Amino acid sequence: MPRTRVETRARARVLQALYAWDLRGEQQLERVATQIWDDLSVPPDERKLASQFVRTLTKHGTELDAEITEVTANWRLERLGVIDRCVLRLAAAELQHGETPPRVVIQEAVRLAERYGSVKSAKFVNGVLDALARRMGRM
Repeated sequence: MPRTRVETRARARVLQALYAWDLRGEQQLERVATQIWDDLSVPPDERKLASQFVRTLTKHGTELDAEITEVTANWRLERLGVIDRCVLRLAAAELQHGETPPRVVIQEAVRLAERYGSVKSAKFVNGVLDALARRMGRM
């Protein structure tokens, strides 16, 4: 099996942190991420990249949630499944960051949704992120 790219592994690390943070409630995302990554002995290269997205979410999370809500047509974030919500937040942060081509961000998010959620999750994430990328002026 080919070794996955560090960016792909880092996205999975952010998803793990977001999932734990989402379920724990009121704790700080950066603190939850550090605890999870310490417990899993996440290597420095993955941690460095994952930390960039966590910082973006910490700084712009409220705005990004509002942007996601705008394109989820009648779905409040709280009503979405935890995996869908976390994948959308991760991808929104990556789109905001602006370094990765939007199509790659969407493709990677769809893979995460399919792997940790379902085929239905992947289709939903794909549609929402396509609309989000357009709304953010990235496509």
